[in-house]
Amino acid sequence: MSTLTALVFLLSSVPLGDAAADQTAPPPDAAATTGTAATDEPDRPDIFVTATRLALPLDKVAASITALDKAAIDRAQDIGVTELLLRTPGVSMSRNGGYGTSTSLRIRGAESDQTVVVIDGVKLNDPSSAGGGYNFANLLVGDASRIEILRGPQSILWGSQAIGGVVNVVTPLPTKAMEGSFDIEAGSRDTVSARAAIGGVSGPLRWRIGGQSFTTAGISAIAPAFGGREADGYHNRQLTGRAEIALAASLVADLRGYYSSGRNAFDAFSGDNPAYGTNREFVGYAGLRLDLLDGRFRNRIGYGYTDTDRDNFDPRLPRTRTFDSAGRNQRLEYQGSFAISDTWTAQFGVENERSRFRSVSPPSSLAVPIPPAVRGRAEISSVYGQLSAELLTGLTLTVGVRHDDHNRFGGQTLGSAGAVWALPTGTVLRANYGEGFKAPTLYQLFSEYGNQALNPERAHGWDAGVEQHFLDGRIRLGGAWFERTTRDQIIFNSCSATSSLPLCLQPGSTTIRRSGYYQNVARAKAHGIEAQASVEPVKGLILDGNYSWTVAEDRSPGANFGRWLPRRPRNQANASISYAWPFGLTTGAALRWSGHSFDNASNTQRLDGYTLVDLRAEVALHDNLRLFARVENLFDESYMTAYRYGSLGRSVYAGLRGRF
Repeated sequence: MSTLTALVFLLSSVPLGDAAADQTAPPPDAAATTGTAATDEPDRPDIFVTATRLALPLDKVAASITALDKAAIDRAQDIGVTELLLRTPGVSMSRNGGYGTSTSLRIRGAESDQTVVVIDGVKLNDPSSAGGGYNFANLLVGDASRIEILRGPQSILWGSQAIGGVVNVVTPLPTKAMEGSFDIEAGSRDTVSARAAIGGVSGPLRWRIGGQSFTTAGISAIAPAFGGREADGYHNRQLTGRAEIALAASLVADLRGYYSSGRNAFDAFSGDNPAYGTNREFVGYAGLRLDLLDGRFRNRIGYGYTDTDRDNFDPRLPRTRTFDSAGRNQRLEYQGSFAISDTWTAQFGVENERSRFRSVSPPSSLAVPIPPAVRGRAEISSVYGQLSAELLTGLTLTVGVRHDDHNRFGGQTLGSAGAVWALPTGTVLRANYGEGFKAPTLYQLFSEYGNQALNPERAHGWDAGVEQHFLDGRIRLGGAWFERTTRDQIIFNSCSATSSLPLCLQPGSTTIRRSGYYQNVARAKAHGIEAQASVEPVKGLILDGNYSWTVAEDRSPGANFGRWLPRRPRNQANASISYAWPFGLTTGAALRWSGHSFDNASNTQRLDGYTLVDLRAEVALHDNLRLFARVENLFDESYMTAYRYGSLGRSVYAGLRGRF
């Protein structure tokens, strides 16, 4: 802490000067409330984003990022965050059935557990899962007011796991004495979704609380072509809340919370069965924000806690519980931002994260005692800093460094650098380089398949792109090239019944065999192109689309060298059109196309490509009340994102949306 104290003293002692007298530092918070600010183009206000852990205009962010505001979220009408993310460049998904089943999201071909998920500034990855990643199955849109996707290695700011990118979900804070919203809809397969939120401002207090309930009879997780007949239902209840209270003119106390409870039926790979799982997630945050030097030096100290409990049950067995796990994560952090001048900003922080997990698979027979749960702990302490400077008008350079000290793997230092140049011609040039680091998960180290000799995964990547804005932003074109190399990637190796390898025996045993183990044997490379366009030719008409070409290959020595990494299509595209008619009706259509992929590392099991078409409409019944409806998968396309597992066919939904 002495290093941080010295840094604070040094920055505080920098002379203010006339240039910096009116300069304020951006809020150092991924959940900061953002808005718009005036620019040289009155019809195109700046878009602010916070996935960089500072509230910055989009034109000052070097990394590739997509930001979805509340209007875009409402226009899409999606229930789950996964469906929204799939409409953005470079994102692919695999799901073991319908809503609620295991859902893996991949950014630019990275592993699904190499994406950091953040809700109101708190990381939500599960320490008890095999890869330590997040299961997107239970993340509903809920009260989200902004969703951001930051692509490429982001470990400088977000630490371990941010090799593929970051998904940042932010819920709103109120601006009026009393305000609220609601959405309720129903449709195919007895699906019902109801969401409501209310909040207000009273003196020094700002607060908002929101909840959502979702239930569906579902489809068979196993595709009908493989004998799936029994519908696997799902329900989820979630609650979010935020509150701020001004303790003094420059001191604010901050509380945030998120809770989700879900139950989903699922099928074994072999076919229908009555098994089901429960999932409970809790996120809590308490912090203080202190602004000094008239906002030139901003500070935030916070404590974040995540708790994930997962259980599986099979009613046919004498002992019905078949799996029991829990993951806990405690995070203490300090983050600061300092306006060195009107064109130079420093961002810095210190973090300590402690994770633990517990996992056990009880035997089905009551005559066999339940074995002791496998347990593990890890601690990582980090310090990071990033400096941004606008050297020329519109040209912002950023350099950063991070040092992680893991209690098992020692120290690791990472670097990053980027540049963004917003030209008066409406051209924005971006280039960014970042490094990633991901320590082996507790499950990979300590479970019955664990290997305590594992090394951390490491990655480095870069991207460069250009955007062009015409007609005050009514036409926007953009494209980017990216590359990423990952080494020491951790994979699961299966053991044959006759294998003599020592790692095919349970740790500490010379006789008890196990079905497999984790090992650093895989390396991967990815590169590709992301292109996007948005056009508003006349008022009310919006056309947009994007295309992603992602080459993600296995580069480990052996028979699979050069083969596609599983479940990563090389070609994907999205397109949509929306028109607001003068009499209050808005209609639209969306198309999603995915090329083929492979389900296994040897590329022998092909997953065919598919095309999905959605229709949507909404009509204003009142200034604050709208009736909406949509048809998803209009042509009832049958497709798989994971072999043998089904997907939703044609679905029809309708509902009401209110804002007040």
